[in-house]
Amino acid sequence: MVSSLESLVGTTRNLVTEIPGPKSRALHERRKAVVSAGLTQGFPVYIERAEGAILVDVDGNRLLDLGSGIAVTTIGHAVPELIDAVSQQVAAFTHTCFMVTPYESYVAVCEELANLTPGSHAKTSALFNSGSEAVENAVKIARLATGRQAIVVFDHAYHGRTNLTLALTAKNMPYKDRFGPFAPEIYRVPMSYPYHDGLSGAEAAARAIKIIETQVGAKNVAALLIEPIQGEGGFIVPADGFLPALSQWTTENGAVFIADEIQSGFCRTGDWFAVDHEGVIPDIVATAKGLAGGMPLAAVTGRVELMNQVHEGGLGGTYGGNPVAAVAALATIKTLRDRNLAARARELEGIMLTSLRSLQKDVAIIGDVRGRGAMIAFELVQPGTKDANATAAKSIVNFCNQNGVVAIVCGTYGNVIRLLPPLVITDEQLHDGLSVIAAAVRAAG
Repeated sequence: MVSSLESLVGTTRNLVTEIPGPKSRALHERRKAVVSAGLTQGFPVYIERAEGAILVDVDGNRLLDLGSGIAVTTIGHAVPELIDAVSQQVAAFTHTCFMVTPYESYVAVCEELANLTPGSHAKTSALFNSGSEAVENAVKIARLATGRQAIVVFDHAYHGRTNLTLALTAKNMPYKDRFGPFAPEIYRVPMSYPYHDGLSGAEAAARAIKIIETQVGAKNVAALLIEPIQGEGGFIVPADGFLPALSQWTTENGAVFIADEIQSGFCRTGDWFAVDHEGVIPDIVATAKGLAGGMPLAAVTGRVELMNQVHEGGLGGTYGGNPVAAVAALATIKTLRDRNLAARARELEGIMLTSLRSLQKDVAIIGDVRGRGAMIAFELVQPGTKDANATAAKSIVNFCNQNGVVAIVCGTYGNVIRLLPPLVITDEQLHDGLSVIAAAVRAAG
């Protein structure tokens, strides 16, 4: 078992003021005066420091983090190896632009990605700043390499907030509403959603492929882009066989299979990547979030014959693969490997699924419990139906927040609670968080 890092701030949840406290409320007033109202204001508690799985706010409250900054701080907060690597790099140099005067850490990250991503084939990578950039560049590469234009995506998908990635994203509000027109040649097909469609993986794949072939045309498809486990869409785990069938179809039809592993990658699901569960080998993998332990870094890693077709200067960006973020990624990967955090994710899965499924038997508003590794969710429904219950989801998150537990809503209909604890969370901390969630669910149900 992996224990939490030694903490200077304590390892237990502890509230010393109401939530939010007076200092957080004062900061929130400052925020409202100068920060765009377009940014979400979900939990107005302002963080001063964090260690392991504990966040400490400006009022001295210790909060239990079950969100990891949306799957970013997978190795926990204030990891000594990460602190040392970043501190040394900041003292050495913070930026040169890899396209002007390169440096070793960028190359070392690409070497790690070539080894870690699925498949033994030769791969190259390009580094960027965000998941949206990674997805957008993956699409660029696929279109250039195939000479085709059509990109196939799925219901409930989330791929980012740039113009192209908004076109790829399914949900209108709040992501897309009135931000168009969007990039063309994007085609959406049904996702495998076992709780709602009842289809096997093979059946769901056949349904999607039929639509692609009749409405898009196989010879027009540059790439099929999919989250192996959907994130913002509701932690939807496709039925076994769905991903392999789609991967096989792309191979047979000369299209590129792009796995968006931005939220599911880097041991989050109990494997290094979510596609590993069924042995799927993507042509291109897009990563970010858990890659660099909180520093902004993203990557596109793919078959050398695809990646290297891009003309010189066709990929890049001023900050992409910044040296501080690059050494953070190397430290993160080393920590994941040394602490065997993929195995720890599987342990956390057992704890969370057991607790939530027990709760599901007693409370009619939990329709489905699902997920893999430390990427677990439960879907809230109207009792006796499968209709979305967004009101209950909001109530549960508010209850958790008021009691010092960070929990996050997701789902196309805003009715799914997702749990993304740092992989260094202790059993005791996780049981404490789950007890608060159980109280919240019972209060809402």
